[in-house]
Amino acid sequence: MDVSIPVLAAGIAATSAPLIFAALGEALTEKGGVINLSLDGTILLSAMTGFAAASATGSVWPGFAAAAATGMAVALVLSVIGIWLGQSQVAVGFALTFLCRDLAYFLGTSYSRTPGPQQLAAPVPLLSKLPLVGPIFFNHSLIVYASFLLIPLLWYFMYHTRQGLILRSVGENPEGCWARGIRPRLTQTIYTLAGGALVGIGGAAFSLAIKPGWGRPQGCEGIGWIALALVIFGGWHPLRVALGAYIFGLLQISGILLQDIFPTLPSQIFQVAPFPLMIFTLVIIHFSRNRQDRWFSRLMALLSGSPPRALGRSHQQE
Repeated sequence: MDVSIPVLAAGIAATSAPLIFAALGEALTEKGGVINLSLDGTILLSAMTGFAAASATGSVWPGFAAAAATGMAVALVLSVIGIWLGQSQVAVGFALTFLCRDLAYFLGTSYSRTPGPQQLAAPVPLLSKLPLVGPIFFNHSLIVYASFLLIPLLWYFMYHTRQGLILRSVGENPEGCWARGIRPRLTQTIYTLAGGALVGIGGAAFSLAIKPGWGRPQGCEGIGWIALALVIFGGWHPLRVALGAYIFGLLQISGILLQDIFPTLPSQIFQVAPFPLMIFTLVIIHFSRNRQDRWFSRLMALLSGSPPRALGRSHQQE
């Protein structure tokens, strides 16, 4: 199968867009010291509500808004129980994952395999005609362009603004922030909701742009767990997390190409192949960090990072 590099790169960018929203939303949440394990269920429920709202209104924008609200609603439940009531964030996240998944398939039955609006490609005039870079960056749907912009914006917010400094400080030492007059639990709640909204938008990106429609299976099952892994892979840094998302997009595109090359093999093999390959990649990177090669150690340093010290720990204000 003859596929040009620009077309391949454009495919990677498009397929990675929902994962970028979900992974960066979780990175934003975890930077504040809160771990949200409900991503997989939230993505499914947001994909369903986004498609349902878009079908009811005939426009994708109410769909994206409904999906963001769904992600925030799930994050609010986590915030109330995990942050304000001090219960286990891990346990709450697991429970929400399965609850949201079952709700998505139960409530979305009437929308299964029905046509609905979808976001089409919106080529940027003149720029989309540029050789090489045109197809890669300027011939996508608006949600893909938004994923491009989200990466530098979140990086700038986290590391070059006062609010980003407060967020990171709360994730490292909420008690110290409380002593300085900052309200850690309120800060964590705000950014948990913001991260949930981004995860919800990622779910809608599947059902309204990347894999339009709703059904069972939807095609985004397991993406939430990959997003969680990418946050660790990227060392809780937006730029490295996005790099991991594009690596996963490459694996997905590779699976599609291999399916065309080996048509006699069951298609299910290529559909699930990116997931174990991504896990294998993460394992190789983890064990390779002990190598002494200078160039390799520098590369691993770029991919390394430590979690926020207060991650998953509820702050009890006195």
